[in-house]
Amino acid sequence: MCGIAFVRLKKPIQYYLDKYNTPFYGINKLYLLLEKQHNRGQDGVGVANIKLNVEPGNRYISRYRSNSRKPIQDTFDYINKRFVHLEKNSPELLKDVDHLYNNEAFTGEVLLGHLRYGTYGKNSIESCHPFLRQNNWQTRNLVVAGNFNLTNVDELFDFMVSIGQHPKEKADTVTVMEKIGHFLDVENQLLFDQFKSQGHSNVEISQLIAENLNVQKILRRASNDWDGGYLISGMFGHGDAFIFRDPNGIRPGYWYEDDEVVVAASERAAIQTAFNVYFEDVQELKPGHALVVNKAGDAEEKEIISPKEKLACSFERIYFSRGSDKEIYEERLQLGQNVSKQVFEAINYDFENTVFSYIPNTAEVSFFGMVKAAHAALSLKKTEQINALGGKATPEQIKKILSISPRAEKIPIKDAKLRTFITQDDSRDDLVAHVYDVTYGVVNDHIDTLVLIDDSIVRGTTLRQSILRIVDRLNPKKVIIVSSAPQIRYPDCYGIDMAKLGDFVAFRAAIELIKESGQTDLIDQVYKDCLRQLELPKEKVVNHVKRIYEPFSVGEISNKIAEIVKPKAVHAKVEVIYQGLEGLKKACNQHHGDWYFSGNYPTPGGNKVVNKAFINFVEGIDERAY
Repeated sequence: MCGIAFVRLKKPIQYYLDKYNTPFYGINKLYLLLEKQHNRGQDGVGVANIKLNVEPGNRYISRYRSNSRKPIQDTFDYINKRFVHLEKNSPELLKDVDHLYNNEAFTGEVLLGHLRYGTYGKNSIESCHPFLRQNNWQTRNLVVAGNFNLTNVDELFDFMVSIGQHPKEKADTVTVMEKIGHFLDVENQLLFDQFKSQGHSNVEISQLIAENLNVQKILRRASNDWDGGYLISGMFGHGDAFIFRDPNGIRPGYWYEDDEVVVAASERAAIQTAFNVYFEDVQELKPGHALVVNKAGDAEEKEIISPKEKLACSFERIYFSRGSDKEIYEERLQLGQNVSKQVFEAINYDFENTVFSYIPNTAEVSFFGMVKAAHAALSLKKTEQINALGGKATPEQIKKILSISPRAEKIPIKDAKLRTFITQDDSRDDLVAHVYDVTYGVVNDHIDTLVLIDDSIVRGTTLRQSILRIVDRLNPKKVIIVSSAPQIRYPDCYGIDMAKLGDFVAFRAAIELIKESGQTDLIDQVYKDCLRQLELPKEKVVNHVKRIYEPFSVGEISNKIAEIVKPKAVHAKVEVIYQGLEGLKKACNQHHGDWYFSGNYPTPGGNKVVNKAFINFVEGIDERAY
């Protein structure tokens, strides 16, 4: 779930100095785009910049990556330190565009930034994007950064080996870059041979290749066997650039263009804020298309792969993307409203003795949605009570009825992160339990039910080790944990990288129910069926893990989850309520990618991954399935 930021300046640098009083307009905007998407990755940051029309012998590609504790700050401190030096020693040069362009890094027209969310692999500099493939030919240089996971890295790796390459590792980023690079080389060679046969000199040919490179063709040939979700951005050394989205639109991508810039990012709201533009001005990149920006600065969406059914990731909307986006905000409100009926039934519509709250911080908007629904439900109840009194209602009775309102409070408070450096398990668990604090004095002892809405419940670890322990100190009669997302039952292999079945509390609950009901043969049957499919082409594989959940209702699994997450020391009753799939679909009606919840994977590789994850679980192999 990484983040992309791309800026292409369409005017000479002098233009931005004259209009905005800074020659650093591009790098400043890139910084804003990254900061406004910092939720998408705090494990590493990288920035690359390309200058156009640079004379041979001069540097035209700059790149810096950081995996420090504050990578955005570290990256831009590094970039800016040269300009701080100029300001102290030669301030007049900060207005000298020719000097900056010819002598200082990161002053070019094409800029690419990346935020890394490290779900897999070491958190090393080598893992940080953008990746760089260097060559003495400008048009063979390639810079790549992406938000993606591919399920068939082994196949892609084998292809690279089959054409004689020797990839340095079997990582999807390296494999993707090298495959694009291979067809970039092929296209360069074809153009070279074409122009050479026409009698052009080598110097002329370099310029002609830069003007005629077919980015659409390169991407089409490179991606014809990719299986996964991706938003991949890249720049070529001469100035062409692209932002390419998978054919199911799994990973998000947005872009904006005016007469000064072409901009792309993983989140629309980041572009709106950084460039002060309206919602309608920002375009969503079509699935299977690439936004191709040529050396001249002309931008066009071009089809690379035929778009398939759009299955954009719903987890982006529930949790990962920032809620400042207009549509995401509305969807999260709706998620809270859609799950509320189950909640109100669970409290028997007793609003007087119920306190509503949320588990910070991404659940806040769905909490507002649930409270709005509570107000609406309570209004109906008040109307019924007043009508029941007929014409004999006294002002005091009406006033008493109208005075009741939903009790919405901020109960759990996310405290400073505590270092759990003590090695003894009991001591460490005690520290983990104090990551959250609570607001005292708003819950009536042994009378009130406390309803806490969270955006999702994945592992249940935070509930068990922290939330339930800390809120139990308030002595509620009952605690209801509400998930604005449905039960997460299946691995994700397209971005969020929730890869191991055993991590999911819903899966663990189903396994426990199978054992308790004497159906352990089902586990063995599913295991054998998954094994039989290992050698099948991924297109013929089906998701057998769905059968694990079939014997049980959603409610039965939710009840078992409540048992799993409740610590023995907690005195309050604990109930767990999940959003239904229909509630999710109604709220996120343009984002139908629900494979985490339904098991309906958008690509064949997903079915292969979920079956392999089940095999790993049964065999006790603690590793991701792809």
